[in-house]
Amino acid sequence: MADPDIVLQDDHSVDEVANRLFFRLYQSSNLMHKAGTNAVEAFGITTQQWAVLGALARKQVQKDGMSVKLLMEYLMVSRQSLTAVLDRLQRAGLVERIRAADDGRVRHVRLTASGKTTWEAMQGAIQAFYDAALSELSGEESYLLMRFLDRLCNGLAKL
Repeated sequence: MADPDIVLQDDHSVDEVANRLFFRLYQSSNLMHKAGTNAVEAFGITTQQWAVLGALARKQVQKDGMSVKLLMEYLMVSRQSLTAVLDRLQRAGLVERIRAADDGRVRHVRLTASGKTTWEAMQGAIQAFYDAALSELSGEESYLLMRFLDRLCNGLAKL
C-alpha cells in the first residue's frame, strides 16, 4: 500500500516507482550475470560457481568449510540449485564435501587446494569487474546501495 505522505520527484506514484525499481533490479541482475560470466569465463567458472567459491574463500570458513545448510542460507538459494553447482565444482576438483568434525551426519563443503588457487587467480578479473561495474558510483554511493539492498533483502525475506 502506498504511503500518501511520500512525495516523489517527477510526479511518479509510489506504486509506479516500486514497479520501476523491481524492473531495474531485474535488469541489473541479468546484466550482472551476463557481464560477470564474461569476467570469469577464462577460468571456466559460472557466476553461480563464483558465488559459491567466494562464500567458501572467506577466512572464517576456509579451514572447516560450511555446512550445506549454512551455505544455502548465506547464498539465499535452494538446496536443489546449490547441489547441482556443488556437484560441478566437485567434479572440477575445486571443492570437497567432508564430514563435520562434531557431527558425522553433517557434510561441510570447503575449497580444495586447487579451488583456493583458482579463487586467487580470479581476483584480478573480479576486481576489474567490480571497478567497471561500480564506476558510475562513488564509494559512499556504493556503500549506501549495499545498505539499501540489505534492507530490501530483509523485507523480501519476510514474505
